[in-house]
Amino acid sequence: MATATPTKKRESKKTATTYSKEQYLEWYTLMLRIRKFEQKALMAYGQQKVRGFCHVYIGQEAVAAGIESALIPGDGIVTAYRQHGTAIGRGISTKAAMAELFGKATGVNKGKGGSMHFMSKAHNYYGGNGIVGAQIPIGTGIAFAEKYKGTNNLCVTMFGDGAARQGALHEAFNMAMTWKLPVLYILENNGYAMGTSISRTSNVVDMVKLGLSYEMPSESVDGMDPAAVHDAISRAAAHIRAGKGPFYLEIRTYRYKGHSVSDPAKYRTKEEVKEYEGRDPIKVTEKHMLANKLATAAEIEAIKTAVNEEIDEAYEFAEASPLPDASELYTDNYTQADYPYLT
Repeated sequence: MATATPTKKRESKKTATTYSKEQYLEWYTLMLRIRKFEQKALMAYGQQKVRGFCHVYIGQEAVAAGIESALIPGDGIVTAYRQHGTAIGRGISTKAAMAELFGKATGVNKGKGGSMHFMSKAHNYYGGNGIVGAQIPIGTGIAFAEKYKGTNNLCVTMFGDGAARQGALHEAFNMAMTWKLPVLYILENNGYAMGTSISRTSNVVDMVKLGLSYEMPSESVDGMDPAAVHDAISRAAAHIRAGKGPFYLEIRTYRYKGHSVSDPAKYRTKEEVKEYEGRDPIKVTEKHMLANKLATAAEIEAIKTAVNEEIDEAYEFAEASPLPDASELYTDNYTQADYPYLT
C-alpha cells in the first residue's frame, strides 16, 4: 500500500533581505509602543487598577511587528489571551486598549472584555480568546468564510505551544488542508505552556513537525527578528493567496515575564533568561539601525520620547474614563439583526 510522503520542513534562516529605513523605523516604533504599553499595564496592575488576569507580550514584540508589515488590510487575525501586542499591531489605539484593561466604557470593547478579550471588527481582529486553543477552529472557520465569499484575504490563526496539544488543532489542520482554506497557522513558541516546558508535555519537541503529517508546508522562524518574521509571513501569504491552502509557521520567541502577573517564573534558569535578554528584539533592532545608518541617535530618542508620551496619555485617558453604565450589562451579547425576536 502506498504511503504519503510528509512535506519536508524548511528552516527559515535569519533574513539577508535589505529593508528601507522607513520599514525599520515602523518595526522599531511598533515594538517599542507594545513594550512600553505592557510595562505600564504591569504598573497599573500593581496599583490594582487592572483586575483579573493579565498576560503581557514583553519579549515577543517582533512577532506582531513582522506579521503586520506582511499582511493586507482585509486579512484577519485571531489569537490567544496574550494579545495586547497583537491588538496594538492591528491598529487598535493604545488609549482604547488601556481603557479596556481598566474596565472602562471607552475601552475597545466598552470595558467588557478586559485583558484577555479584545475584539475589533473594524480592524479584522477577532480576539483575544481565553479558552486555550479555542481560537484554532475559530480562525479556521474565518478562513472558510473568506474562501466561501471568494476574497483574497487570509486569516492568521495564532496559538501557543501549550494550545498546540489540544485536539482541536488536529481537527482544524485536517479540515483546512482537505478544503485548502486560506489560513496561516502561527505557533508562538516561547518555550513554556504556563510553567511547563515543551519537553515535559510531549516526546516531539520540534514543534515545526506538527504540520507534516497533514503535508502542510511548515517552517521554523526566528521570532526575535521582525525582518525574519516579515519574510516568512510574506512567503506563506503568497502561497495561501495562490490558492494552495494553509501554511504553518513555528515562530520561536521568548517572554521575559512570567505566564501572567502572578507567575514568578522560577522554573527558568538565570542563564536562559540572560541569553534571551541578549537577543531583545528592540535593542537588537536599534543597534542594527544605528550601525547601518538607518537612523540617527537623535531619531531614536525622538521615537522613545513620542512613545513614552503616547503611553502616558493612554494611562491618563483610561484612568479618567467612566465605568460602563449598568444599562450596558445586556447589550452587545446578541446581534438583533440575527435575533429579531429580541426587539
